[in-house]
Amino acid sequence: MKQKKLYPESGVELTRFIARNYDFLLNTLSVGKYGKFLNKAIADLGIKPTDFIIDLGCGTGRNAAVMLNYLGETGKITGVDLSPIMQQQFEKRFEHENRVTFRQQRIDIPFELGEKADIVFVSFVIHGFPHDVRNVILENVKNHLKPGGIFAMLDFAEFDMQAMPALHRWIFKAVECPYAFDFVAKDWKKVLEPFSLEVVSEQHYLLRYVRLLEVKAGQ
Repeated sequence: MKQKKLYPESGVELTRFIARNYDFLLNTLSVGKYGKFLNKAIADLGIKPTDFIIDLGCGTGRNAAVMLNYLGETGKITGVDLSPIMQQQFEKRFEHENRVTFRQQRIDIPFELGEKADIVFVSFVIHGFPHDVRNVILENVKNHLKPGGIFAMLDFAEFDMQAMPALHRWIFKAVECPYAFDFVAKDWKKVLEPFSLEVVSEQHYLLRYVRLLEVKAGQ
């Protein structure tokens, strides 16, 4: 039975087929480049060995597997995702790793994990929601960061779609949802201001269409 989307125009609410084959499809669509890009972006994040990281919209655990390489014995990761299919893949990946846990939870409603993180990492998730829902996710991020903790948002950068080369614009419009078109048009430094989140660093990738935005929580 096909699951009804809460957000009809969203690209982050995945079908069962895509969820089961997510990593393979991502590798195929990126012609094998996604893994190299992800490794570079996480290396730029500057993870400390003792960090506690919450990965919102964690998917299969691919991001967590890379981040785990930077953690020591006391570092840990909690992955948060709604999908039972993603949960199965995540837990299988880390079945022998006690530093990584999974929490099945929607990130687009208020929730409480009971512990605050040094880093809250969100990768290619926020662009796929209506803007009022993004604000709920940002509130969840703020509430789960330690004072001075870092919110790391790896997602599309701000850019003018009409200024893109025609081929790039066609590909972007073909593979992404209308919520993403709204996302790239916003000034995210201003969007984050009401949440007491201050941008401290930004790195660009993939012809500057993608950005790692590092945002620091207030003390």
